[in-house]
Parts: sequence; structure tokens; C-alpha cells
Amino acid sequence: MNWVNESVFYHIYPLGFCGAPQQNSGGEPQNRIAKIIEWLPHFLKLHINAVYLGPVFESSEHGYDTTDYYTLDRRLGTNADFKKVCETLHAHGIRIVLDGVFNHVGRSFWAFEDVRKNGQASRYCGWFHNLNFGGGSPMGDPFWYEGWQGHFNLVKLNLQNPEVVNHLLGAVGMWMDEFGIDGLRLDAADCVDPAFFRRLRSYCREKRSDFWLMGEIIHGDYNRWANPDMLDSVTNYECEKGLYSSHNDKNYFEIAYSLNRQFGNGGIYKNLCLYNFVDNHDINRLATMLRNRTHLYNTYTLLYTMPGVPSIYYGSEWGITGAKQGGSDAPLRPCLELGQIVEADEPLCTHIARLGMIRRSLPALQYGTYEQRLVKNEQFVFERAFNGQHVYTALNLSDHPEYVEFHVRNAPLTDLFTGTTFETNDGNLKLELPAFGARILVPPEDGARLAGAAHAAPGTPESAAPAQAPDAPAARPDQPRAFRPGRYRHFKGNEYEAIGLARHSETLEQLVVYRALYGEGGLWVRPLDMFMEEIERDGKRIARFTYIGE
Repeated sequence: MNWVNESVFYHIYPLGFCGAPQQNSGGEPQNRIAKIIEWLPHFLKLHINAVYLGPVFESSEHGYDTTDYYTLDRRLGTNADFKKVCETLHAHGIRIVLDGVFNHVGRSFWAFEDVRKNGQASRYCGWFHNLNFGGGSPMGDPFWYEGWQGHFNLVKLNLQNPEVVNHLLGAVGMWMDEFGIDGLRLDAADCVDPAFFRRLRSYCREKRSDFWLMGEIIHGDYNRWANPDMLDSVTNYECEKGLYSSHNDKNYFEIAYSLNRQFGNGGIYKNLCLYNFVDNHDINRLATMLRNRTHLYNTYTLLYTMPGVPSIYYGSEWGITGAKQGGSDAPLRPCLELGQIVEADEPLCTHIARLGMIRRSLPALQYGTYEQRLVKNEQFVFERAFNGQHVYTALNLSDHPEYVEFHVRNAPLTDLFTGTTFETNDGNLKLELPAFGARILVPPEDGARLAGAAHAAPGTPESAAPAQAPDAPAARPDQPRAFRPGRYRHFKGNEYEAIGLARHSETLEQLVVYRALYGEGGLWVRPLDMFMEEIERDGKRIARFTYIGE
């Protein structure tokens, strides 16, 4: 078992999140990093149990131009301030992963400043890759050096120099020992000397066997970096693209192909727990990339149920937009305040919170195998299985309901979004998927266990009401999740007696049988999903039928 497989990550870019000045002008440290503690209740609501913090080391501007690996950026506070944050998060069961920017430093890095001051007499000339005095640099220096991808404000380190390696490992050890960090995300991993990663892995494993190393990789064979000698995981950019474009193009074959290639029978990454995401500090927000915002729900349902570990980029749980402007990443890295999110999509946030509860409660979603059951342009069904537990995710991106039929290993199955139970006698399950919606299907005992999670303590893996699809929003306290017979009031005012549940003879869909408690007492039937759903009226979400007693 591994803590990463069982995690739901929350990704924060601290300098933006905390509203730090764009430039580090020196001066006294300002304790902005404590803002993370203020967001702790929100993390627990989302069932977050790991945070990945973008660069926090002292830097000149954006954090990726490090000037001191051993000190918190003064715009965020002091080391003591950050230690309090780490202690608080750990006390609530939340792991901490920091951004390790070890490929390059900023021009104000102390050793590079020594070279600029002392020239060839500096003892640090060998700390930087290809630094030589055969010509000048584009920055006006009397020497040449290599910048990261041609950016000469980012000076590439010489990771074959033992002094450099020891300096970096010393910093890693300090953050591990004094702050208890649980892992590192390695920036620009494709540019880093593999020998350094091997040394880093050995060093970290000697200190903590469960310390996690994850590399930023955009293209290529992930196994080159994620293997028993180097890193544990990498960023899954292949699926990041497929998750949104398969919805934009109404083509689930795209993401299905990637998932099967990666994790299916014979999948090239089936033994890796990849870091999955839909947006981050470098790419446009998902809500900007999707042509139809309604697809946000299914995209996140996929993110949380596919193999790998899911991560939410701060603010995207409310569906905020953001795109690069004029080459600047600033619009992707805003300062946000709880309760002041502009046009916050609260139902989406609730949906994501429930997905967090579901993922943390089902080992099949954390460790399970992956097998596709049905793939069409607008419908997609796959199975995750682990130690006898089978979970089925069924999605429909169409603007109208669609029936799907697929083979299942066990029945009956309960939809975690609605509480509806489906049965089959021949091993083939046929059911209706709501428009722009999904179902996560589990054995009834798992459904009952998650239904009881509403009574768990906040912050535990099972501490939210059962999840629902976007067509079946959150239940209110007076509207029970699971159907029960009794009196209900329709949103227009009339009252009815719900007699019980029946099944459609062909589709096995559950139907509510109910009688009017007015007029001639007519008898009616309605799909259970529709009976229990909420609707929008006068700009507010209200229950179609509200339970009022036996």
C-alpha cells in the first residue's frame, strides 16, 4: 500500500495564491503563507489529504528563479511561519509535496553572483553548466553560460559537480528533517541529469522509505524517468489533453485510447501511479478550455475514477476561468479569497467534494486494474477492480439521455450519484445515463457504506453525503438520499403518497409509484432519478419532491 495511491491532491501556486508582490524587493519577511491554514476547512471539505505547493524557496520573481534553497521566500514569510503551516497540515492528515527546482537557479543565486563579481577567480565557476569565458552572454556578462531553454534569467546548474549535488541534497534533507515534507515535484525533469535523480532517490529513500518523487514530464516515454532507479511518478500530460478534448470533440475514443494504452491489459504504465490533472499553473484553466461548461462534471468524474492520483488546481473546483495573456502566466496564478470567488460554481465544488469522498473510500479506484467495457463517441464505460471490489464508471457527454448496455462481473449495482440500484440476470447491465451525466456503480454494500458516510467526522475519508451527478444535485436535510415510502410535497404545492418502487420490465429502471392526495387520487409512476432530483426555479435549486413524513 502507498499513501500516494490513496491521496487526493490540491495544487497551490503559493506566490499567486497568497497575493505576494511580483518582484522580491527584499525587506522584512511577510507571513502570507499562513493563508493556507485559513483554507484548511475547505481542504477537508474536498477530502484533500495531500497538497502540492509550487515553489516556496527564496527567489527573485516567480519562484522558479531560486536564490536560496534553504530559506522560505520572504514574500511568503519565515521558515518558522512555514513550519507552523506544515505542522497544522500534518496534524490533519494532509501530506506536503514541495516544488524542487534543481535544474536551474536565478541570476541572483548567491553562487552565480559570486561569479559575476569575481569572474574566473570565483570558486563557483564550475557550479554552472557550460559556463566559460570565451564570450559574453545575452545578459551582458563577460562570460557565457547555458540558460533553461534559452531563458538566460534561469541559469542551468552543473549537476555533475559534487558540490552542487551536495548543496541540493543538503537542502532536501533540511526540508525533510525540519518540516517533515513528504515528497518533491521535480521541475523540468526532462532537462535534469538522470544521475542526479538516481542520487536523489537513494538519498531520500535512506531517510524515508515512503518519500515521493514526481517529475514534470510533458512528452516522451514516462518510464525513462519513472522507474525503480529514479522517480516514482510523472505528470500525465497525455491524459490532461485527452480529458478536455474528448469532450470538446464529442469523441470519448481519444481519452479511452490513452487510458487503455497506459493502464489496460499490457498497458505501458500500468505499474505506475501517474499524477493526473486537468489544469495547473502553466496551462489554461479547464473551464476556459472546455467549449461547454456542462462537461466540467464528467471531466472531473473521469479524473477521479481513472488510474493514477487526481489533483485539483486551486480555484478550479469552482470552475474559474484563466488563460495566458501575452505570454504571461499571471492570469493562471491568481490570489483567491474564500467566499469571494467571482461566479463560483458551488454545485461543481460539491460534486468534486463528493468525488473526493468516493475515491478515498474505494480501494478499487486507488489500486484497481483498468478494463474498458464500452466506448462510443459520446458514451464511455470502464471498470476498476481490486481484491474482489468492482467499480464501474459510465459517462454520457450527449445533451440527451442515452441507454447503454455492458457486461458486469457482479450484480446488483448501486449508483453512488443517485442511490438507484440496477439488476441483471444475464451479466449484461442495461441502464439509462442522464444527459451530460455519469454513474459510478458499486455493489450495494459499498453503496450503503458510502451513504452512511454523511455521519462521519469531517475530514475522514467518508465524511460527505453520497455523491451525485450534475443532474441530481445535493440533497437538503429534509430530502433523504435513499428513497423511502411516505408523504412528499411537490414543488408546486400538491402532496402525494409514495407507495413504493417498481421496475421497468425491459430496462430494469427503478420507478416511483405514487398517489395524489388530492382530487381523485390518481396513481402515477416516475423514474426514481427524476423523483429525487432538484430543479431550478426562480434562479434557485429546489427539490422536485420533498419528504414530509410517513
